[in-house]
Amino acid sequence: MEGSKWRILNAEPDSYSKEARRCLERFATVTELPTSQEELIGHLKGYHALIVRLGLQINRDVLINAPELKVVISATTGTDHIDLEAATEYGIEILTLKGEREFLDSIPSTAEHTWALLLAVTRKIIPAHYQIQQGDWDRQVLRGHNLQKKRLGILGMGRVGRQVANIAQAFGMQVGSFDINHQSFPPGLKRFDSLTELLSWSEILSIHVPLDSSTNHLLQYEQLSVLPKGSVVINTSRAGIWDEQAVVQLLQEEHLSAVATDVISHERDDRLRKESPLLNYQGSNLLVTPHIAGATFESMEHTEIFMARKLETFFNTLNKQA
Repeated sequence: MEGSKWRILNAEPDSYSKEARRCLERFATVTELPTSQEELIGHLKGYHALIVRLGLQINRDVLINAPELKVVISATTGTDHIDLEAATEYGIEILTLKGEREFLDSIPSTAEHTWALLLAVTRKIIPAHYQIQQGDWDRQVLRGHNLQKKRLGILGMGRVGRQVANIAQAFGMQVGSFDINHQSFPPGLKRFDSLTELLSWSEILSIHVPLDSSTNHLLQYEQLSVLPKGSVVINTSRAGIWDEQAVVQLLQEEHLSAVATDVISHERDDRLRKESPLLNYQGSNLLVTPHIAGATFESMEHTEIFMARKLETFFNTLNKQA
């Protein structure tokens, strides 16, 4: 099968990169069709490639109803929205950004959002804004904390962890890290040999590990309570890394002074998401954003172009094998 005979369905095309679309159209016929989870199965017939972001679950039911599908493309590093076991079973390739270290080093959006969250909670930006909206002006109750000389613990020294560590140095912070996979560390960082050692040292904990069998619920009450009293926790990784109820309990006990997260359990399910303990917590020391860390115009443009070229390589290989 050659050239434009390949058919691609972009099921989440909102603001999709024009340059990426032009790249795709060089070797395939592209259909851009905003699709709900319920509609997805009915739209897949006849397509060889499916482009998604994070709004759809590519589960077994989806894949079994796509007999001509050869590849799923997701411009993400995480794959918890895709049933990898089913994809392997049905011979469907999964193309993501995972492992594309050289390219990913040029994408700063998640690290930058980590710092936006950290600064917001340590300087009480959101409560300050609400105070002004209510007509008050009381700076005394909004005193925050300096970051200089604070101990920042980074869980996971991959691409984002490294970027966060680099920025921390500009704030004059002490930086330490623990990585399950024993990554090489940048110079000047304190390296811990265990999670417990990292947690007991950290005044601020920033989470940057992928969600897999080794990290699922890695941080439960027992682990998080090891953090010094008054610590801050930032999560721009995945919700499955921690126990949300434990996070809420530690906030209520005032063991944690503040938490900011970009991820929530069942975040793509409107019904189940509302049951999240974090969304039901009413304290002003919790800040939640809707998984927007990677959602900048620049980063999404660059990653979509990169993935379009990666898909072109994939189909070129299939053409040669035909």
